[in-house]
Formats: sequence, structure tokens, C-alpha cells
Amino acid sequence: MAIQAAVFTELAKHGYGRLSIEAVARRAGVGKTAIYRRWSSKLQMVVEVVSAAAVKVMPVPDTGTLSGDIRELLDAGAQAMRHPLASQIVPDLLAEAARNPDIAETLENALRETQQGLSAVMVKNAVERGDLPADTDAELVFDMVFGPLYWRVAVTRRPASDDYLDSLAEGATAALIAAHGPTAPPGGQEAAG
Repeated sequence: MAIQAAVFTELAKHGYGRLSIEAVARRAGVGKTAIYRRWSSKLQMVVEVVSAAAVKVMPVPDTGTLSGDIRELLDAGAQAMRHPLASQIVPDLLAEAARNPDIAETLENALRETQQGLSAVMVKNAVERGDLPADTDAELVFDMVFGPLYWRVAVTRRPASDDYLDSLAEGATAALIAAHGPTAPPGGQEAAG
């Protein structure tokens, strides 16, 4: 949609602080009222557009294994963070959030909702397969998987090669399994050992 594309372009070009609804409307070829009918503020518009884009590029993986799911999630995350617009927009929004409590709270809520949706389904699938116990903290899983990737790509701006993503997926899987101990296989029977 033209408005969403305009939001991303304006964010990447000018940053959140200098972004205006008027500039977005002009770039999208619509009147300001078209934007105000949908969003009551610049913040609401940006968070909704960015969150919707994040959900589209971060599908919930279901490969049949915990390590496969983690690897697929890392690949989708790395691709999203490598996108030229995302690499400009995400650091800018985080910087704005550090200066503005309203932005921080809104952004945190939107990210948490997206994060919890992805990790909750991935953990649920892993629990059903017996890969993780039922009390696994889905938020912690997401942090363990994406924290290192975010640090590498967004903070230090180093590439995330396929070899790096493979190693990160293996390490995160091993850490999660080690942290939670052996699980009972589906059906409730303890594995013979």
C-alpha cells in the first residue's frame, strides 16, 4: 500500500523525529485526512506500519525440529535486518525510544506482542514434540535466539553469514535444551536410558 511505503521511505530518509504526516501523505499521493482517519498520531501510524511489516517477514517456523525452527527464524530475522530500510529505521526508532517515554512504551508493547506471538507458537510446537518442557519461558527463548543476531547485525553491523546463522542456531538449541534438562517424549513416558 502506498501509505505504508511512504512511511518507510520517510522514516529511512528523515528519521522519526523529522517525519511528518504531511510528508507521508504527500509521498503517498493522498490527503492528510486519509491518514488521520486510520491513525490518530504519527507514533500510532509508525508503530502499526512497522509492526505489520515485522509480522509479514517473521513467519512462525514449523520444520519439525527445535533446531530447524530456530534456524529458520534466524534466517528470516537476518533477512529483515539486512534490508536497507530496516537497517536505518530500527536504530533510529530505538534512539527515539530512549529519548521519549511514549515512544518507548508503545514500541515495547508492539515488539512484545509480535515477539510473544512468534515465540509462543514455536515453543508450543517444541513442547508438543518433546523438545522442551511445558514450563519453557517463550520470551526467554526469543531473547536467546534473537539477542545475539540483533547485536551482530544492528549494533556491531557485522554480516550474519549462513555459517554464523548455523552456529547460532546450534548454540541456541543446545543452550535451551541444557537449561531445561531432558524432557519426556510425547505421551508422557520417560525415555528409557
